[in-house]
Amino acid sequence: MDIEQARFNMIEQQIRPWDVIDTRVLDLYQTVPREAFVEDQYQTLAFADIEIPIGHSQVMMSPKVEARMLQALNVQPHESILEIGTGSGFITALLAKLGRQVTTIEYYEDLARHASQRLQLHQISNVDCLTGDIFGKLDVLNKYDVIAVTGSVPGDADLFCGHLLPGGRLFCITGNHPVMTAKLITCIDKNDFMRQDLFETDLPPLISTKTIQEFSF
Repeated sequence: MDIEQARFNMIEQQIRPWDVIDTRVLDLYQTVPREAFVEDQYQTLAFADIEIPIGHSQVMMSPKVEARMLQALNVQPHESILEIGTGSGFITALLAKLGRQVTTIEYYEDLARHASQRLQLHQISNVDCLTGDIFGKLDVLNKYDVIAVTGSVPGDADLFCGHLLPGGRLFCITGNHPVMTAKLITCIDKNDFMRQDLFETDLPPLISTKTIQEFSF
């Protein structure tokens, strides 16, 4: 496989046609090697328009969904970021390139370990990797400019909105299989949030989604 041609095709035939015009995001897909965050047996699929399995019934988002998420979040260089669901570490790497500091939480220890190793290998040091259930850590988390939820949730993930700073943005995919909605939630102030529907998609659920359902408004 011609990796550079496959990378070019991913950007030009998948990502751009999905209305991704942010040059910072497009440049990241050119410079951060997606193939380095894919397990060996899926190397030939690293640039395909599919969700790649990473274990534990979890997947990498398709490239176009990743890119739309990053564009919607509009991460700035000075901003702090919370990622819920580290997964392969690829989105973590992209967020770290865009922002000041990333705190990422992964439920599964082996996924967290492999992601951390990949990030270290690519000299991405502005990431704090945590392992465990997000709901056991909510009370010790800070507030953030950006929150990226990389698994689907049944409601609007209101439980996470309290961790947004004023002006902060949260990306989440909500609903139930087979049709879900990607949303951007913006914090106007501590009691006021603006919600925007972005596109329809489908994604495996975040671990502990039952807890989110119980706490949703």
